[in-house]
Amino acid sequence: MTLLNQSADAVIPAGSSALLRHPPFVFYILARCFSRFSSQIAAVAVGWQVYDMTGSAFQLGMVGLVQFVPMLVLVFAGGHIADRYDRRRVMQISQVVQGVVAVYLAWGSYAGWITVPEIFVAVALFGAATAFESPAVSALLPGVVPDGTLQKATALTTGSGQLAMICGPALGGIAYALSTGLPYALMAGFWVIGGLLGSAIRLDRPIVVKEPPTFAALFAGVGFVRRNPAILGTISLDLFAVLLGGATALLPIYARDILHTGPWGLGILRAAPAVGALVMTVVLARTSINRRVGMRMFQAVIVFGLATAVFAVSQLVWLSLAALLIMGAADTVSVVIRVSLVQLATPDDMRGRVGAVNFLFINASNQLGQFESGVTAALFGTMPAALLGGLGTVAVALLWMKLFPTLRDVERLE
Repeated sequence: MTLLNQSADAVIPAGSSALLRHPPFVFYILARCFSRFSSQIAAVAVGWQVYDMTGSAFQLGMVGLVQFVPMLVLVFAGGHIADRYDRRRVMQISQVVQGVVAVYLAWGSYAGWITVPEIFVAVALFGAATAFESPAVSALLPGVVPDGTLQKATALTTGSGQLAMICGPALGGIAYALSTGLPYALMAGFWVIGGLLGSAIRLDRPIVVKEPPTFAALFAGVGFVRRNPAILGTISLDLFAVLLGGATALLPIYARDILHTGPWGLGILRAAPAVGALVMTVVLARTSINRRVGMRMFQAVIVFGLATAVFAVSQLVWLSLAALLIMGAADTVSVVIRVSLVQLATPDDMRGRVGAVNFLFINASNQLGQFESGVTAALFGTMPAALLGGLGTVAVALLWMKLFPTLRDVERLE
């Protein structure tokens, strides 16, 4: 399927309101939203608890590393499973596993016997489950929406995730202030709800398996990405942008030591990028990006990097919140273009494995970026580390514009 839409007969996407009346998409977006709620609560609760117990930026960064390693090991298997089995069931099983782990963390935190190594083991299990959940969820989206609505569906899906990112961190911060075990109990409940909603999804276009399971098929997504410069450029751009622009991993340090707020302040800071993203989602759900989409993605990444640099040096709460708002809005533009481009350019029977590559390069780099931010903060200080990351993001975007002219010149998505 071509990415350059020059035809006047292109399908006109249905309105966003029509999508919200389409039951498979509604159940999908709700199930995904509740899972994202749990993940965002975990980001606040685990980060604050580890930093509170150790006072170490390095240990805070290790949270990202121990979550990344099982993702790296299992994500290709997760993508292959998503292409061979019912993606709804893969999503549900992954959520159940994460819910059980959350119950363990709640029990240990309530009773007071939980240790940092045990938290790391739990985080590693979250990472392992996510390696199966994320490719399945990503590949499931085109099957639950009518033809011609993917960009608007992506915007709405992104918005639901941002809503979770707004409420989840704030809820996690408040819950942690009341009791260290309460946020984990909420996480378990939300994952159960997400699993129940997932069971109600009915696919418009069920997957048909066309090839036997082989070792080559397991890594077929890697070869597909390598053969498509626009997809390779998109995925690798976000890899380095997320890896370098991981200032949000240092938010517990900013909240306690630089901006001098408590757990509630951490929740608000974590929610700020999602507020900006949600506002941008409303715009994109109403008005699709129809021109120069490749350039728009690069511009969004550059704005994200500059806003990260402003946040890095800010010691004022209002300025930090403004920078985080802009970061969230810019990131949403990039995400909507990236996801739509990758999904439209990938055959349905490959979407799980390509989604696994995308997840490894992009989503998992959040955890690796958290580790990188923790290490650089321990070596150079928190503010210099965040500043270098923001400026590095801008440099990568400018370099990628030269290295991937095919991506830069994409005019429209079809």
